[in-house]
Amino acid sequence: MADSGVNPTAAALLGLLHEGPMTGGQLMAAAERRLAPYWSMTRSQVYRELPVLAERGLVRLGKPGPRMSQPYSLTASGKRTFSRWLTEYPGRDTIRNPIALRMAFGELHSASQLKSLYASANEYHTEALAQVREQVKNAKRDGETYDASALEFAVAYHRAALSWLKSAPVG
Repeated sequence: MADSGVNPTAAALLGLLHEGPMTGGQLMAAAERRLAPYWSMTRSQVYRELPVLAERGLVRLGKPGPRMSQPYSLTASGKRTFSRWLTEYPGRDTIRNPIALRMAFGELHSASQLKSLYASANEYHTEALAQVREQVKNAKRDGETYDASALEFAVAYHRAALSWLKSAPVG
C-alpha cells in the first residue's frame, strides 16, 4: 500500500477530526483529553500541521467564529489518507525520559539533588497513574474499548516508572 505521506501528529489530528469539525484549540483540548497519557502534541505542532493539511485538501476550513477561530473538518481525502496511515508500519518508539537522562549523569549530582529528583518524579508518576486509571475506568464505562486499551499502556508505563524509581541509586 502507498505511503500516506502524513506524520504521526498530522495523523492524530485527522483521527480526532473523525469526531466532527474542531478549531485548533478544540483539537488541542481533544488531544489532551484522549491522547496525552501516551502521545504528546504541542500547540505549535497542531497549528503548524493544520495549514499543511488544508493545503493538501485533507481538511477543510470552516467559517471564522469568535476571536477569528476557524473550525477544520475532515474531507473524504483526509479520511482515505488516515485509513492508509493506519495500515502503515508504526515505526519504533522514541523514548525521551528526562529523569533517566539526569540519572545517566547521577555521579555529577549531589545525594540531595538525586533525592529531590526522585521525589518529584515519584510524585508525578503517582499522580499521573491515578489520573490515567480514572480515564481507563471512564473509557470502559462508556464502552470505549480501544481508548481504554491505549490508556492501559500509560498505566503500565507509570507503574514501570514507579518500580524503576524504587531501585534507583541514591549516590
